[in-house]
Amino acid sequence: MTDLCDTATGVADPPPAGWDDVPAGRAAVAAQLAGAVATGTEVVLAAHVSPDGDSLGSALALALALRAMGGRPRVTFDAEPFAVPRTLRFLAGQELLADPVTISGPPELVVCLDVASRSRLGRLARLTEPAGRGTSPATGSQPATGSREATGSREAPRVVVIDHHASNTRFGTLNLVDRDAASTSAMVMELIDALGVPLDADMAAAIYTGLVTDTGSFRFVATTPAVHGLAARLLATGIRHDLISRALWDTHRFGYVKLLGTVLGRARLEPEHDLVWSWCGEGDLGTAGLDHDEIEGFIDTLRTVSEAQVAVICKQDGAAWKVSVRSRGGVDVGVLCSGLGGGGHQLAAGFTSRAHLAALMDTFRDALVRAPRLADPAAGPLAGPDDAAGRTTVPAARRGGEPSIGPALGRR
Repeated sequence: MTDLCDTATGVADPPPAGWDDVPAGRAAVAAQLAGAVATGTEVVLAAHVSPDGDSLGSALALALALRAMGGRPRVTFDAEPFAVPRTLRFLAGQELLADPVTISGPPELVVCLDVASRSRLGRLARLTEPAGRGTSPATGSQPATGSREATGSREAPRVVVIDHHASNTRFGTLNLVDRDAASTSAMVMELIDALGVPLDADMAAAIYTGLVTDTGSFRFVATTPAVHGLAARLLATGIRHDLISRALWDTHRFGYVKLLGTVLGRARLEPEHDLVWSWCGEGDLGTAGLDHDEIEGFIDTLRTVSEAQVAVICKQDGAAWKVSVRSRGGVDVGVLCSGLGGGGHQLAAGFTSRAHLAALMDTFRDALVRAPRLADPAAGPLAGPDDAAGRTTVPAARRGGEPSIGPALGRR
């Protein structure tokens, strides 16, 4: 998963449990999408900046479903240069991609997938804002589900938010937020079912990519019986899960191996803070000949250090540091990072800072001391009932006669 690197301040606190009516929200979103198809309205599906497998996989899966209904979807995200990350280039539907500069706004309907706040859209934030409001990121505004926000000289565009982050700021005019969903792509699967679109292998490969990205290939606590049930349904379409996993995690350029060694060689263990951390400068990336998206997995190696509850990697991007944060289960890093202008999940989050690296880490250590502590799952039994079982909706049974076509890495 890609971290929330929200530089805006004043991020709203997550709503209390039960604030979102997920089934009603799903029905409302399905109705909006079906209406757009019926009227020939173009639907812009926006992933977050520098998208990961869940955000882009969700956007492409939903776009393929809308196209199958006869709709006019376009998929976009903010990245410079505009290019699909190397690990995701096997996904189908990339002919539906549009560079942000080619989208004159605002579209009539924008759907934001796996986007927890408006600022996470980068340059695309302008597509979600009414005239006269400007393009600066807005947070803390939480229109009620189904409400229509209007300021300035015209009504706001219709903005649908589909997301599973607890830190979501509900910046849409219609917000479908399910904090118990294992991935946004799992929510998209439920939407595709609600729209009555038969699942094919192209859609399945994109949804599976999001599912394995945000469950850590079924290793994270979000993995429930329902998640495995959904995975079984997706595999039944004939997708090649082995090749998808190889593309996502097991294929790297030689420069990756060299740079990983450099970053791990810099790692510092601070037992007094229960912390292990390292950093990667832009010069390191240039020397290795790598792009930023290619080093997302570094944090997953550092987080395996058993002597620390929290792992951090700071990645330089121009004048800013993008900070990836992971917890082994004892610290809520989602709340920690929200306090630093970012956000995310309890065990995986992030933020962006323009401070000097030393000052950044001093600030982080201070926040870590105050961060909420969680019951350490390592202290419990390894077998027994899963308290989180059934958190996600059990997927519907696969329809018979579904086609088994798919992308080169998405079919047997």
